[in-house]
Amino acid sequence: MQRLLFPPLKAFVGSPCLRLLVPRAAPRAQCGCSCGIRRPLRPGQYSTISEVALQSGRGTVPLPSKAAERVVGRWLLVCSGTVAGAVILGGVTRLTESGLSMVDWHLIKEMKPPTSQEEWETEFQKYQQFPEFKILNHDMTLAEFKFIWYMEYSHRMWGRLVGLAYILPAVYFWRKGWLSRGMKGRVLALCGLVCFQGLLGWYMVKSGLEEKPDSHDIPRVSQYRLAAHLGSALVLYCASLWTALSLLLSQHKLPETRQLLWLRRCAHGTAGLVFLTALSGAFVAGLDAGLVYNSFPKMGESWIPEDLFTFSPILRNVFENPTMVQFDHRILGITSVTAVTALYFFSRRIPLPRRTRVAAATLLALAYTQVGLGISTLLMYVPTPLAATHQSGSLALLSVALWLMNELRRVPK
Repeated sequence: MQRLLFPPLKAFVGSPCLRLLVPRAAPRAQCGCSCGIRRPLRPGQYSTISEVALQSGRGTVPLPSKAAERVVGRWLLVCSGTVAGAVILGGVTRLTESGLSMVDWHLIKEMKPPTSQEEWETEFQKYQQFPEFKILNHDMTLAEFKFIWYMEYSHRMWGRLVGLAYILPAVYFWRKGWLSRGMKGRVLALCGLVCFQGLLGWYMVKSGLEEKPDSHDIPRVSQYRLAAHLGSALVLYCASLWTALSLLLSQHKLPETRQLLWLRRCAHGTAGLVFLTALSGAFVAGLDAGLVYNSFPKMGESWIPEDLFTFSPILRNVFENPTMVQFDHRILGITSVTAVTALYFFSRRIPLPRRTRVAAATLLALAYTQVGLGISTLLMYVPTPLAATHQSGSLALLSVALWLMNELRRVPK
């Protein structure tokens, strides 16, 4: 009878990542002969397919199993890695002042780089029409232009790779039925954020290509748009990594004590501080604020420099005054490492699983490493390799902060 009533279910049962259980048949009645009579099915005899779905005629819709969740978790972990690569490559592009070398944007057309001498000359001539060449690079050769062009080209192509890494598997998993209803919403939001990130990147570049007749400053992108571009990338990275960890790591059943509640809150606050510190680095990079006061712990000869409030109104200094921007980044960095230290010692007073203790210890080690990298970058006048390592360290620190938060998350009842 099962073969006649449920032939479609057999295909799903054989799937390695889907487990659907058909209604359980009652045992055969003992009637003294070789035949048996099946009893009627009672309500509630369903497992992975919800009873409501079966009764409404949608019983063939598959729900994700644990194996499917692991596959989706690994996919999102890879996606977060590609976003981290884009952030690091973008930082190197900014440090080498390559971001304004490509003066137009085409989704498909620009994927093919110049190949002939004539094509390169045409591309170079387009670059020569914009402020960066006229003011900063007026003596640049074609060979030097090729280097900065390929840097920006690599960053843009990597961004397209990130988009494909999100969108194509998302479509596949959706069609396979491996995404729960809540996960579908998250995946849609992540894919939308990827597309928004690409548009925001071009919006940022445009700010550096605009002619500013009244300004004699070095052409650069708007620090506000740079911070928005980095901030959205960090949100995308954190959301992807958090979802991946939630799917891949088993939850600890920790006793809900007052100390654990405070530790969880401290972990959330510390992660927020690390995120804010990384975001403030966009203003440092956008204004070249790392080249203003190359001394530590003092800024020049004083703890608080005199030109901290040069601009009017005062609020402008927070985002546009290089001295204030570097000062804020220092304060945020010191506050973050202090919070991480306090969090670590607080965690030592609570009985925690070994994996959670490893996360807390790793966070402490990375925090002090990041401080050392930041001070070294400042004292050595921002060399590109060291500055790129410092930027990568902020991602590593944020990753471990998310890991620790995930370890301490509340188990749903």
